[in-house]
Amino acid sequence: MEITLSVAEKLGIRPEEFEMIKQILGRTPNFAELSAYSVMWSEHCSYKNSIKWLKTLPRKGKRLLVEAGEENAGLMDIGDGWGVVFKIESHNHPSAIEPFQGAATGVGGIHRDIFTMGARPIAALNSLRFGNIEEDKTRHLLAGVVHGIGHYGNCFGVPTVGGEIYFEECYHTNPLVNAMSVGVVKAGQTVSATAEGVGNPVFIVGSATGKDGMGGAAFASADITENSIEDLPAVQVGDPFQEKKLLEACLEVIQNGGLVGMQDMGAAGIICSTSEMSAKGGVGMIINLEKVPTRQANMKAWELLLSESQERMLMVVEKGREKEITAIFEKWDLPCSEIGEVTGDGILRFYMNGELEAELPAESMVLGGGAPVYTREYKEPAYLEKVKAFNPDTIAVPSNLKATAEKIITIPNIASKRWIYHQYDSMVGTGNTSTNSPSDAQVVLVKETNKALAVTVDCNSRYVFSDPYVGGMIAVSEAARNIVCSGGLPLGVTNCLNFGNPYDPEVYYQFVYAIKGMGAACEKFETPITGGNVSFYNQSPDGPVYPTPTIGMVGLLESMDEKMTLDFKAAGDHIYLVGHQSNDINSSEYLHKVCGVEYSPAPAFDLENEFNVQQAISQLIKSKLIDSAHDISEGGLFVTLAESGFNRNLGFAVQLPADLRKDAALFGEAQSRVVVSVKESNRAAFEKELTATGCAFSQLGTVTEGEVRVNGEGWNNIGYWKNLYDTALENVIGGGVAEDALSAI
Repeated sequence: MEITLSVAEKLGIRPEEFEMIKQILGRTPNFAELSAYSVMWSEHCSYKNSIKWLKTLPRKGKRLLVEAGEENAGLMDIGDGWGVVFKIESHNHPSAIEPFQGAATGVGGIHRDIFTMGARPIAALNSLRFGNIEEDKTRHLLAGVVHGIGHYGNCFGVPTVGGEIYFEECYHTNPLVNAMSVGVVKAGQTVSATAEGVGNPVFIVGSATGKDGMGGAAFASADITENSIEDLPAVQVGDPFQEKKLLEACLEVIQNGGLVGMQDMGAAGIICSTSEMSAKGGVGMIINLEKVPTRQANMKAWELLLSESQERMLMVVEKGREKEITAIFEKWDLPCSEIGEVTGDGILRFYMNGELEAELPAESMVLGGGAPVYTREYKEPAYLEKVKAFNPDTIAVPSNLKATAEKIITIPNIASKRWIYHQYDSMVGTGNTSTNSPSDAQVVLVKETNKALAVTVDCNSRYVFSDPYVGGMIAVSEAARNIVCSGGLPLGVTNCLNFGNPYDPEVYYQFVYAIKGMGAACEKFETPITGGNVSFYNQSPDGPVYPTPTIGMVGLLESMDEKMTLDFKAAGDHIYLVGHQSNDINSSEYLHKVCGVEYSPAPAFDLENEFNVQQAISQLIKSKLIDSAHDISEGGLFVTLAESGFNRNLGFAVQLPADLRKDAALFGEAQSRVVVSVKESNRAAFEKELTATGCAFSQLGTVTEGEVRVNGEGWNNIGYWKNLYDTALENVIGGGVAEDALSAI
């Protein structure tokens, strides 16, 4: 085949990039080489449109052991010779086309990022976005994604401990499926994704290679259209039982010794793992592709290079220890093939039955090497004029607040997600202490220690849409607030940045300012970015999704004695609001879903105030002066109070401030506010300590035996509200519809 610009463009390579490739090689590439560049220089692998801004995020911290981009996932010190490894990534495009396998392989891929560093995964989380839940398409996607996550995680044996889910029209074509994994590792047992040592053998281990996932990285770097179903072969197929064996075998190899470096094969397969490991070690490789175990006959060289078949690893092993490695994989009944060796010239040479199929400088393929870096144009989106023009005085305060509360507590974004999380095993293999004692973040024990990790994923994309800078700060701040309200110390952040087409200046503005907001908040909370993922092209002919910079955060509890839960403990306890009362209804679920307002500013937020509130809550927990803590988020104060009462069937009696709009007081989503409950015996000490911090607070009322009262008016009992909350999503989905969708998978 003659390689022309037309061929390059069909592979997603821009004209200027085609010229760069020819200059790097000193010749026109053949098809296998061009295909390799097409995936390695895709947005998904190279971050060519985002790396400039990613580098502005804070990436240093006193507990950080590996900086962002250095390894497959972030690594932070949690003391006593232990580290936590964590990362979040997207599998949006595959899930839009084939929701079950798209979501399942997203879970498998993120867990491999953790154990390829030598850590054992102990917890999984996810952040999901779908369109209108009343549409059949959304129900099909939801059922498939949830089943895929549950199937892979449950079979693999790592608990899904938490997550979030939103339903908004803008995600109709482009659902977002972000998966996070958290693992732990002892000091001295980590592994680097580096190739070193001329003459050391290179192994491919795990599943055999097929044509599934072909060109998946390039597929993830384009808008979704009505023709995207034609790209179905780009969706990978996963096998969680194979991955479980791969996990145990890899960890055994690490314990055995003799391993130089290891990298999982995710996006771009063999070409990605060989080039990244070689470039990092400043070496090259000779790879004999015919030695790669395959499950389909007569695969071509370029197909072997680009295949994204799951459950595979590339290993570099110390020469002379090949038999030890092979024996371990034979024991676990996994393919293990020596396919090449490390060379010293920095060149990747791929042979097929003795024929040289591709010859590529490793450094030229990778992020930070020869891959292009672009500075994109951006401008303020026109819709922000509508945001700025919003006047809350145009919204009448509802005459029937109870009826409004009934609408709000049944909104799918707010109501219980039990239909979803009941499909996940939240306890397998570890001690998830949040299951029966709910907290704002999920708390997971670190076995062999007294420590626990608080983990969360957070992003209200409507806030980011309304103000990318403030919304970016809020996403980080809410994650930190959830960890603090659970008794933890925020440590670090992994992010999954989901945006539309980066060549749209208004989309790129959202990206740039969200990055700036995230960076400011991370600096304030001393939570460095440890790594993550950028997912552009979440855009259909109808337009882009909301800007969704999902924040995964990990915090530390030195002892389980430090854990704080969100549920009220006893009738008669006093209920306080820590933080400022607010007359704000901006960007609330109330304003958007009940009042039908599409454009309004982000909720009231001040970073310094947020920090002070979190410091105060942390101190109150340490002093054991509060019995519960639950931050105010979607749905406002009423939803927070109701959720605090559900676990023990306790109600509340509260009095709203006379000087505030009643809808703002009950349903507004102003930030930096936490509801706490306090025993009578601790009340004086609580008020004294909180006054000393300078943090605003006010008494709201008391915990009741079950009755719910607002401004002296009886609003049924807590059981009534719990039933509305628990059944709302299931009533919208319909059990039969959900079962039909699952049976069709």
